[in-house]
Amino acid sequence: MPMKLPRLFKRDKRHASPLEYFFLTLLAAFMILPLVYMVSTAFKPLEEMFLYPPRFFVRNPTWQNFTDLLIAISGLSVPFLRYFFNSLFVTACVTGGTVIISSMAAYPLAKYPRMPGAKLFFNIVIATLMFAPEVTQIPRYLIVNEFHLVDTYAGLILPLLAGSYGMFLMKQFMEQLPVEIIEAAKVDGASEWTIFWKIVMPLVRPAWITLILLSFIGTWNDYFTPLIFTRSEQMKTLPLMLSTLSGGPGMVARTGAVAAASLLVTLPTLLLFIFLQRYVMETMAHSGIKG
Repeated sequence: MPMKLPRLFKRDKRHASPLEYFFLTLLAAFMILPLVYMVSTAFKPLEEMFLYPPRFFVRNPTWQNFTDLLIAISGLSVPFLRYFFNSLFVTACVTGGTVIISSMAAYPLAKYPRMPGAKLFFNIVIATLMFAPEVTQIPRYLIVNEFHLVDTYAGLILPLLAGSYGMFLMKQFMEQLPVEIIEAAKVDGASEWTIFWKIVMPLVRPAWITLILLSFIGTWNDYFTPLIFTRSEQMKTLPLMLSTLSGGPGMVARTGAVAAASLLVTLPTLLLFIFLQRYVMETMAHSGIKG
């Protein structure tokens, strides 16, 4: 008889009051304002962009900014698809690697807490969360440069794989899994590898889907890492391409093209969140496991 897996989350049946709905609606509207302004700016004609005081909503929408963007990227020394491929390839590798490495590191810490050195290792990982990413940039660059990985895909991917937050998130979820499930699988002859991939990972799916989203957004929008670890134009990503469009001669004339490009670069992360928001909300609102 197949084993019935437990539900990971309890549902709160208490309904919010009208005042709470009103407050949350105002908060959601306030938080979405930057996105609305970005969409509005992408369709503003050039004369509306430099009005003072600035207008929040566009009055005479136009597609000219996107036409200007096509003209601008056609004049780049490197094809636009190269920038897009670099961003997509690096983001996919970092996201996939982060989920796998974080999950595999979290599993023994969560289910075998008495393992020698487990508590010390976890405390060290948690301690790294206190440091700003900028603190590690210099030693990270020295290591990447020492291994001759500057201006390579490996230099853009490897330093971003071992994220302490990802391991912390996965460990907190895996700790909620009943030990009886793993013990029953061992009695049936399942190996640790089988237990990890076929039992543990499906049960913590909301957690690693949330980690996919967070890692994708962080890597896709990362400007600093490609700026430091790339030298050639062929290795640059979309955020660096935007800086190329917004600088140099003709900067004012390309303002609309930059606004259109900013919207297009943001769309993948927005669409990904729309498709995965159910798992993100489930992750953020979890409250334990029902037996």
